[in-house]
Amino acid sequence: MSASFLPIWAVDVGGSVLMIVFCFLCVRYAAMLLRRDADNIVWAYLLWVCLALALFAVSRSVGHIVKQLLIVSGHASAWAPLQPFSGAINTFAFVMVGAVTLFFARTWTLYQSIMQGRHALQVAHGELLYLNQNLENLVAERTEALTQSEQKYRQIFEGSKDMILVTRKEGTILDINPSGKKMLGWENSHDDAGRRSFQDYFCDPGQWGKIAVTVLRQGFISNTEVDLKMAAEGRRRVLLSGGLAEGYTDEEGTLHFLVKDIEQQHLMREQMAQADKLASIGELSSGIAHEINNPLGIILGYTQLMLRNEPKGSDREADLKTIEKQVRYCKSIVEDLLNFARTSAPKKELCDVHAVIDDVIHFIRQHAKLDGIDIRADYDRRIGPLLIDQKKISQVLINLLMNAIYAVGRQGEITITTEVNGSNQKACIRVHDTGQGIQAKDLARIFDPFFTTKPTGQGTGLGLSVSYGIIKNHGGSIRVESTPGQGATFTIELPIPAVLNGR
Repeated sequence: MSASFLPIWAVDVGGSVLMIVFCFLCVRYAAMLLRRDADNIVWAYLLWVCLALALFAVSRSVGHIVKQLLIVSGHASAWAPLQPFSGAINTFAFVMVGAVTLFFARTWTLYQSIMQGRHALQVAHGELLYLNQNLENLVAERTEALTQSEQKYRQIFEGSKDMILVTRKEGTILDINPSGKKMLGWENSHDDAGRRSFQDYFCDPGQWGKIAVTVLRQGFISNTEVDLKMAAEGRRRVLLSGGLAEGYTDEEGTLHFLVKDIEQQHLMREQMAQADKLASIGELSSGIAHEINNPLGIILGYTQLMLRNEPKGSDREADLKTIEKQVRYCKSIVEDLLNFARTSAPKKELCDVHAVIDDVIHFIRQHAKLDGIDIRADYDRRIGPLLIDQKKISQVLINLLMNAIYAVGRQGEITITTEVNGSNQKACIRVHDTGQGIQAKDLARIFDPFFTTKPTGQGTGLGLSVSYGIIKNHGGSIRVESTPGQGATFTIELPIPAVLNGR
């Protein structure tokens, strides 16, 4: 070997050895990385590439070393048959590198899919673990929420002052709140609702059919006025709204109703209509009364003149006295009609209303037959002097007491009470009797002129109408409440003077 060839030989042989060393160091380092993270496919791919490259390095380096050794030893011709094998090994090593790369490219795609699935499984596992660990707490929270919702519903259901009830489609009551049971007169709160039908409580049974058909057809019904049979009050006007709650099947559907008692509002509307009617009648009757009063005065005057010339005890005198009596009766009716129609302001002054009531009771006891009738008084002494026309209020009280005496008959009790109405700061006077009461059909007409339940000749039908006008002119109100067979109660409300009201 010549001196000029030595550097080339050293580089070729030395480089080949270093290639082998470096390749196996790479294999060792890749193997170490794979041991640290055996599931990491990148390190597996790197290890396989390093092994393929190490194979190539061994093949290539060994070939170069053998070649140089043969040249140095003078057997260069021996390399010719070995060279194809060395090239084949090198080619196989590169094919291995390509195959490993292609294999791991596909494997990498699968690996990513597996890792995504693994992540999803880890998330699901975490959720399942959380649910498993907190299942009891979650169930407890949900149960508490449902309990609170149920309590709120029951509070609304139980505490409502209006009737709330649930029925089947045919009307059988499934559930009803305490206010509804009280309104319908159920004996106790534990009565079996399933044995009763809502239809039985309608005064007009045909109304239930119309309501049920409407709810089933359009799904609801709103603000419909009907009359229901109540326990204590009998017939009551109510406002009914309802809706259809469908179940899983048609048979499971239920009807939910809200029923509001509007009897007082109904009576108030009737009283307002009555007030308008009375005002119209008053204007008309005033003119009629004046036109009738003048001829009656003339008839009465001429009758009295004729009586002066008639001998005592004659038939003609008896006829004339009959005429005089009937004319005076007509004049009393006309006078009541004028009092009803008169719109002049009353002569008001501060009076003790209790003293006025005492005077009226004393007068009634002296001039009325009270055998078996007890008149009692119960006063609220917080009521001070009221600004009233004493004579007119006395007239109203006398009229109410005489009507009560007629209603009681031979035996009973009449009670006069006073109290302060805290809601509107007015003085209330109530006259209650234990008589036969007033029929429901007559309540709306009780203050109409010429309406009376007394037999012909025993009442003009103007007493309550006049009383109504007097109380209205005082800025007050008068109303009646009655249940047939349980007596009647007339309530008068009079304003308390502002100075006294502020004490």
